[in-house]
Amino acid sequence: MKNGISYEKLYTELEGFEKSGVCILIDGNNASPMQVVKAHMLREEGSYMRDYQMDKDGHIESLSFHNINKKRKKR
Repeated sequence: MKNGISYEKLYTELEGFEKSGVCILIDGNNASPMQVVKAHMLREEGSYMRDYQMDKDGHIESLSFHNINKKRKKR
């Protein structure tokens, strides 16, 4: 299952960030690696954009995932 492998890789990557002390957020809320993976698995119409926050030495301090809805509301 291709998606299963992608989710495993994502979880492993995020777990490494978490162990390094990087704060992980989804739409502004603290999240565990598993919560991020589940959000990716459950998304239907949107996708997530990553936003890395760096310290003055270039080390990642936080990693935020923002839900980007591809469908725009019509006025």
